[in-house]
Amino acid sequence: MRRVVITGIGVISPVGNTRDDFWKALVGGKSGIAPIEQFDTEKLTVKIGAEVKNFDGADHFAKSQHALLDRFSQFAVVAAREAVADSGIEITEELSLRTAAIMGTGVGGQNTQDDNYRRIYAEGAQRLHPFTIPRLMMNSAVSHVTMDLGIRGPSYAIASACASASHAIGQALQYVRSGAAEMALTGGAESCITFGTMKGWEALRVMAPDACRPFSADRRGMVLGEGSAVFVLETLENAQARGAKIYAELAGSGMSADAGDIVEPSVDGASRAIRGALAEAGLAPEDIDYVNAHGTATQANDITETKALHESFGDHAKNLAVSSTKSMHGHAMGAAGAIECAATALAVRDGVIPPTINFTEPGDGCDLDYTPNAAREMPIRAAICNSFAFGGLNAVLALRKAEG
Repeated sequence: MRRVVITGIGVISPVGNTRDDFWKALVGGKSGIAPIEQFDTEKLTVKIGAEVKNFDGADHFAKSQHALLDRFSQFAVVAAREAVADSGIEITEELSLRTAAIMGTGVGGQNTQDDNYRRIYAEGAQRLHPFTIPRLMMNSAVSHVTMDLGIRGPSYAIASACASASHAIGQALQYVRSGAAEMALTGGAESCITFGTMKGWEALRVMAPDACRPFSADRRGMVLGEGSAVFVLETLENAQARGAKIYAELAGSGMSADAGDIVEPSVDGASRAIRGALAEAGLAPEDIDYVNAHGTATQANDITETKALHESFGDHAKNLAVSSTKSMHGHAMGAAGAIECAATALAVRDGVIPPTINFTEPGDGCDLDYTPNAAREMPIRAAICNSFAFGGLNAVLALRKAEG
């Protein structure tokens, strides 16, 4: 099987609208969580979110194109453009036919749906925008990525809640590794900070009202985020032949289903996904130096993930550097795995562990090294990135330091 590497990364996030700005913010422990500005929060109990700031789709798209894109699709296309430009690859006519595009999203065009529900039910509108359906459909982002960049190979969207992007990246890895595609554009996009979505999450009672504090004793829940990250994947052989820079090798992916509870996480399901990623990558537990944790800052998730790491790594768990970058960029749902994979790839490249900010003292059942409050420089031979979704659908990605 062919070895697969990441040669391009594009990011739109609450802490930066380019890859470099995103990484600089994470290393600096900068929070993108703040009072929500996209709509009136007077009727919300939770009034904070991790919004993408200073982003106007009109700056990136012609008027006719802009009218077709929900905010989540705008994020995906802009991030994909950055990833391709960053890779330095030219998508020729021949390569376009051999390039896959696989993207994850949890809910698709939620802004479009929320806006139109308000128009119908609150304002009594009789007609909606003619492109309402093309804007809100869950494959809209990946479809626009293919059209914008001329991708004509196998392309589709994956929806598995918080694991959507990680499932998409894992699928793209298999396409390139097997030779079914020469290159892949993959990642995730989400924009679901809307009034209706926030009310739904409030009803679950898992939202923090003030800050995201993963693994801390005083954690109060997750903070909803948004954004996109997109990767260019290609074989190590092709990347070396064209002299491309390589962020990291995408060495393996592991996937599992809890087959248990729709919202409660499972130690067994998470552990099986972790072990599957290590096995596919040919990595021993002792080879892993860093874990980018799912780390939502909910009571159940943080304890379950910690137990899963103990179960998967044994005595080596105490040697792991763990961090949750959600403490800075929030939980971007279907895009979370992609944004966190970008953080992991950059961490492996630079030998820097981004911190878990807002950390006070370890919570009960949270007894690992969570890289509290400040980034840490250390060599990273290999790392994993965890995504454990509602519905019990899990995906873990394993990355290895690039050669040379």
